[in-house]
Amino acid sequence: MSDLTPGPRLHIPIHLRWGDLDAFNHVNNTSMLKLLEEARVRAFWRAGPGEQAPSTAVLDSGIDEGILTLIARQEIEYLAPVPYQRRPLEVQMWFGKLGGSSVEVCYEVHNAPEAEPRTIYARSTAVIVLVDAATGRPTRLSQEMRDAWDPYIGPSIEYAHR
Repeated sequence: MSDLTPGPRLHIPIHLRWGDLDAFNHVNNTSMLKLLEEARVRAFWRAGPGEQAPSTAVLDSGIDEGILTLIARQEIEYLAPVPYQRRPLEVQMWFGKLGGSSVEVCYEVHNAPEAEPRTIYARSTAVIVLVDAATGRPTRLSQEMRDAWDPYIGPSIEYAHR
């Protein structure tokens, strides 16, 4: 895949809560991390009984499942303040890289798809490492993970203000 051609993206709707806003009446920077976390869980953790999830949801949740997903690094570039809105934000996600035991998850946070004008509020990258819960050591991505996530590989985010 060319570095100039974006691959397919996951589109995860995430509702804001009034408590996500700060004294300046926009989403607080720490709340943005929680919104990205919620999108990541919905995109990658298997659905429970009666729930829907995308094809990328191949991780079992909980420490008793034997594998932990730990954030090794996260970076956010804020592009515009996020005001409170009733329609969900659209978090677009893809993979910049699939490593041996780590993945680079890329995010763009947009307003709702039907909103005009369209706004990108933030871009973010998280490096996630899979770790064996018993030993604390990194563990390799499974073939199931690679098969589910490979279609969503695209260019890593290039930040404007480094």
